[in-house]
Amino acid sequence: MVVEIKKIGVIGSGQMGSGIAHVCALSGFDVSLSDLSMDRIESGLASINGNLARQVQKGQITEEERSAALGRLSMAQDLDLLADVDLVIESAVENEQVKRKIFAQLCPILKPEAMLATNTSSISITRLAATTDRPERFIGIHFMNPVPLMELVELVRGIATEDETFEAAKGFVKTVGKTVAVAEDFPAFMVNRILLPMINEAIYTLYEGVGSVESIDTAMRLGANHPMGPLQLADFIGLDTCLSIMQVLYEGLADTKYRPCPLLVKYVEAGWLGRKTHRGFYDYRGDEPVPTR
Repeated sequence: MVVEIKKIGVIGSGQMGSGIAHVCALSGFDVSLSDLSMDRIESGLASINGNLARQVQKGQITEEERSAALGRLSMAQDLDLLADVDLVIESAVENEQVKRKIFAQLCPILKPEAMLATNTSSISITRLAATTDRPERFIGIHFMNPVPLMELVELVRGIATEDETFEAAKGFVKTVGKTVAVAEDFPAFMVNRILLPMINEAIYTLYEGVGSVESIDTAMRLGANHPMGPLQLADFIGLDTCLSIMQVLYEGLADTKYRPCPLLVKYVEAGWLGRKTHRGFYDYRGDEPVPTR
């Protein structure tokens, strides 16, 4: 069954989910944003509104385009409100059990021809698809953070993903103005397979006392011409997400080079998850970020 994608459901209204809803609405799709509570959905919509306003200020879009995009957004705390969507993009926390639970609740609600996608950055698409009633219509659509700014989307087929699903997903990604990179269904795909071990190694460098937070980030910014240091980037991604991806790599590839740094584990156990909790490798509670080590 070939479906024309007109209406999209996005599950998860955090930084990634709201970013996906933002670019979809701006590209002309009707979007229903879902989360566990109305407070979370309203917070996500407020973020979208603010980001659209900044795009207007920068001359990237017009006020009319901003208003039209906001008009295409709706709230769907109840998953039943996603019954008529053509594509659902799950963007919940990077935890396989949470995603499985969402799919179990969602699949009986969706129309038979609806496509189901996950924004996972590391978990097996084949394994997630097998928990649904439509593995042939299931695909990985991995947007990069922050979604409105980053041009790349990794498109990942599971073993059962049909060609029609893949082509429809590829067309959708191009419609929202992103560039497709096709990745095979291996742990962490391409971007995070390369990026997260580099971040993990930077944390080991800190853990072993080779350099301080500031010196490590400065070295990589100025010595490798990276736009931000790896520890600053880890805080931006979220240290819990970094740890989850490293655990997927370590368990999925059975190679000790992917062992998460004990210091990363300690920060996550302390609840120091980066920008979203105002403390990570930097303390963000003051006017300027201050290294915590």
